[in-house]
Amino acid sequence: MPSTDYYSQLGISRTATADEIRKAYKKIAKESHPDVKPGDKAAAERFKQAAEAYEVLGDEDKRKKYDQFGEHWKHADQMGAGGRGGARGSAGGGPQFDFDPSDLFGGGFDLGDLFGGRGRKARAQRGSDLQTEIQVPFSVAALGGSHDLTLATGSSQERLTVKIPAGMKDGGVVRLRGQGQAGQSGGPAGDLLVTVRVAPHPYFKREQDDLIIEVPVTFTEAALGAKVDVPTLNEGLVTLKIPTGSSSGTRLRMKGKGIVNPKTKAYGDQYVVVKIVSPPMQGRVKELLEELAQESPQNPRGTLW
Repeated sequence: MPSTDYYSQLGISRTATADEIRKAYKKIAKESHPDVKPGDKAAAERFKQAAEAYEVLGDEDKRKKYDQFGEHWKHADQMGAGGRGGARGSAGGGPQFDFDPSDLFGGGFDLGDLFGGRGRKARAQRGSDLQTEIQVPFSVAALGGSHDLTLATGSSQERLTVKIPAGMKDGGVVRLRGQGQAGQSGGPAGDLLVTVRVAPHPYFKREQDDLIIEVPVTFTEAALGAKVDVPTLNEGLVTLKIPTGSSSGTRLRMKGKGIVNPKTKAYGDQYVVVKIVSPPMQGRVKELLEELAQESPQNPRGTLW
């Protein structure tokens, strides 16, 4: 059984700061993310545990609840309301509780018996909707895929597959029709509403349908121009030309390399943000840079203030 201690999953102490928590998660994500190690089930499981832990410990309110109640921190949110119990994702996320009102009075209890007589036949009523939450990798939300979850149904469990449409945003909801509470007097069952949480990516960020990635380049690559390999979400490495004289913060557009819009079916763009990395001051590097400073004096702040 994997550890359910979120602090242990991230390899940090309970007194860790928010920055330490973020760094610990980022380190594990860079080593174990499915996009980094495709096909490695052990790495995928390690990332899934870390993402689950970071979702809780990275949120101040959730962390306080976790520190106070431990693995029962989601108790109130996960309680069912009779018949079919609450749902839970296969990735974990706290204990689940099943509740059946008939347990309070015995299986044969009927409100009609309480007041005498059966009266008129009850009107068919639709069952209530249930809610649950799952977390999926960044690439699954962007490209589409599926996620399995387990639904408690009385004393048994039912395994369901949630289809994630391409372009799903964090907090989006998938409706599984007929998988909620059972109806009454022959009424239809309610639905199961699955809120999708998207795990952070090691190096991609999302802005609407666009992808943003920061790419480090050397001083000479930025100054003289170069061709560098840049990762994309679904095409692997793509060669990108860095224009001569690029500065840190320059945004280069890769048209159509972003995320599909579920409604319009149009793809966003990918933007590469140039980040210049200074060379190590070794050998003649410092001497050459001093010569450059004398040969081409600049004051980039001259027109700012």
